[in-house]
Amino acid sequence: MDTPQTARPRSVMRGRFITLEGGEGAGKTTQRARLVNALQTRFRIAGQPVQALATREPGGSPGAETIRSLLVCGPGERWDDRTEALLHTAARRDHVLRTIEPALAAGIWVVCDRFVDSTLAYQGWGHGLDTGDLRALHQFACNGLMPDLTLLLDLPIRDGLARTRTREQGDQAAQRPETGQPGGQGRETASPSARENRYEQMDLTFHERVRDGFLAIARSDPDRVRIEDARCGEDELLCRLLGHVRAAFPELEEGEPGS
Repeated sequence: MDTPQTARPRSVMRGRFITLEGGEGAGKTTQRARLVNALQTRFRIAGQPVQALATREPGGSPGAETIRSLLVCGPGERWDDRTEALLHTAARRDHVLRTIEPALAAGIWVVCDRFVDSTLAYQGWGHGLDTGDLRALHQFACNGLMPDLTLLLDLPIRDGLARTRTREQGDQAAQRPETGQPGGQGRETASPSARENRYEQMDLTFHERVRDGFLAIARSDPDRVRIEDARCGEDELLCRLLGHVRAAFPELEEGEPGS
């Protein structure tokens, strides 16, 4: 019961949860940042600006980021398949508990690079674990939280891996010691074990199975998962993704806040 000294807090509309999925090199991280920027600068809800948060998996909270380094660095055979699935789920539990759920409850839209569909595709289709077991594990760890909208960026495997190699070469070039330059910092190239390329080391047949898994997930849940060809340019891809966002969330009003 309310008292004269305690006013009932105004209800806050729960935020929306959008995920970006796809194989290596599909452009998820780039489009995540661009989607968050578009939501905050181009849309409003009931005349108010949209608050949006970019996050990622594995990671997105201090504990999950610690687990991330165990999963994405080192040799491909570092973990057996079940251990790998359990680590991903532990990271997701911390991420949901400390980052995703508090943001959604506060009315903030969350745009996440990977979520449970990646576990189903990589550990299920890729490594051959039972997807029913993986879904049950997600239900136990995260109360079955699912995205409101998933944008699957589809790309031929060889194209995606070529992109990751180009990106890694650029990262290595940026980390070379700066010698002979005034004030150079002399940064050293990261050791191979510190590079986040553990999944890229896995063979083509693994990545083909992962792609098949993502496409199967999309076919089984077409209302939630929308597929886009990631071979197009970044601007065109963003335009297509925003089309799906507008269609999924009619409460979004396009235009600068207050206009």
